[in-house]
Amino acid sequence: MTATTPRPLAELPKAHLHVHLEGAMRPSTLFELCARQGDPVPTIATSYSDFAAFQKLYVTARGAIRYEDDLVRLVGEVVQDAATDGALWIEPAIHLAGHRPLGPEIAVLELLLEAGRQASAATGVGVGWLIATDRTLSPELALEQAILATRYTGDGVVSFGLANDEAAAAPEAFAPAFARAREAGLISAPHAGEHGGPDSVRGALDALGADRVQHGVRSIEDSALVARLADEQVCLDVCPTSNVSLSVVPGFDAHPLPLLLDAGVACSINADDPLLFGVGLLDEYTVCRQQFGLDDTALAACARASVHHSGAPADLKARALGGIDDWLRS
Repeated sequence: MTATTPRPLAELPKAHLHVHLEGAMRPSTLFELCARQGDPVPTIATSYSDFAAFQKLYVTARGAIRYEDDLVRLVGEVVQDAATDGALWIEPAIHLAGHRPLGPEIAVLELLLEAGRQASAATGVGVGWLIATDRTLSPELALEQAILATRYTGDGVVSFGLANDEAAAAPEAFAPAFARAREAGLISAPHAGEHGGPDSVRGALDALGADRVQHGVRSIEDSALVARLADEQVCLDVCPTSNVSLSVVPGFDAHPLPLLLDAGVACSINADDPLLFGVGLLDEYTVCRQQFGLDDTALAACARASVHHSGAPADLKARALGGIDDWLRS
């Protein structure tokens, strides 16, 4: 293998651990749903003036889902796109309360679980769900969502998260919800260290028992925190293009992923919201190769981290890890 013939990244087995279901909608699907309903077709941007502008478009995409069949279609397409990108496992994040027009949260969750099973059977990609609570809402609601999520531990729900703007609330307020989720065996995967600094990440570790941190890139601002992440092998679910588009970092040349990897921090590579940033999982691996100069050994290490820190069953993990070794030997 020479530098002029890099290994095909689509053939690298990987897991997608940081992707929001509605934010992974295909643009063509969004346009079709809006047209069917007589709604204005939104303009898809790839950079945003602030988090509020991004959130507004996200809510528009979520609001285009009016019927159960829309949600089932979305799940099928997101899992199919994961398969095309070489993923063997995906953990879409879903905020159930955002789909109350479709029915009670438990009914929406059961619909998603069945849609995930159907998509998995059709593609061979394993599907596990990350139930995300919204930090702009009350900690009491978060606890209710954690209790609901734990009812489906072992039946498709594998992780519990905390999303939305970090400025709205510190992680500590949500400790009871995450304690309940962890007791039931769910992976703790809150957002932190995106628009919030190292204290946000430290709070996610100390108060929420984070096994993975969604984003976490601003940990680089605190060397002791970086050392802790490496020592405790907490995985950062990094989304480079998202970080640039939302001005978490000024550009790819300032992105800390290479430094985090050099420091021994486990990092997975993810797309966050392909609809809103214009890149999918495979594109992000290509970004890491081209923008950061990560070689195939480093990219394989990120793929290993994504598999190892996922909620996938042991047999799928073993198959994926073996496939990564085969890819490096190819």
